[in-house]
Amino acid sequence: MVAATAVVIGAGGGIGGALVAAVEATGRFDRVHALSRRPASDRDCVRGGLIDVGDEASIASAAARIEAPVDLVIIATGLLHEAGRMPEKALGELDGAALARLFEINSIGPALVFKHFVPLLAKGRRAVIAAMSARVGSISDNRSGGWYGYRASKAALNMIVKSAAIEIRRSRPEAVCVAVHPGTVDTALSRPFQARVPAGTLFTPAWSAERLLSVIDSLTPEDSGRIFDWDGHEIIP
Repeated sequence: MVAATAVVIGAGGGIGGALVAAVEATGRFDRVHALSRRPASDRDCVRGGLIDVGDEASIASAAARIEAPVDLVIIATGLLHEAGRMPEKALGELDGAALARLFEINSIGPALVFKHFVPLLAKGRRAVIAAMSARVGSISDNRSGGWYGYRASKAALNMIVKSAAIEIRRSRPEAVCVAVHPGTVDTALSRPFQARVPAGTLFTPAWSAERLLSVIDSLTPEDSGRIFDWDGHEIIP
């Protein structure tokens, strides 16, 4: 039986931590690498590791510590607000440094993860690399405006996933490369906005993680380059 390896990047976050637990619970992986800026201790098949998606040297170092082939990579990082700066509601609130920071974490960081981790993906068998996106990154679905930096940086991520899927198909036709939307999850990222979330649509990290894994398991190489929500529905960019 071929040994299977999974990697979760952003394992220190609410969804990331839940994904590590959900991946481990499947029993399908001999090794689960849980990578974050504050690595947790090793347990059973889970191995903690350091990564900072805002630092390419850190990403490269993390990839170098993982032995190929890898069967599953999930990029569960994201930034919506920090240090008291909330999403912009109007053009007058735009700030260059804040925009650059959102793109650094939501777009550039995942792109560099693709650069260094795609070469680790298994060849000759199914392998998956999935990046955490957001429905608000859909240009066609934008009906309310605002949240300029977050929307734009997630839209950029969606394009990175699409281009990466085309390239990956050339060397790994069995691979699946997608973006996924976890829904509104009860984490620090959504906490300032939860009062406006309709009843029944605020998910626990564990529930969202299990749903995302179920969706990822159902995808085929023909789905590469696309965006799917927690319920398996495609989100049009």
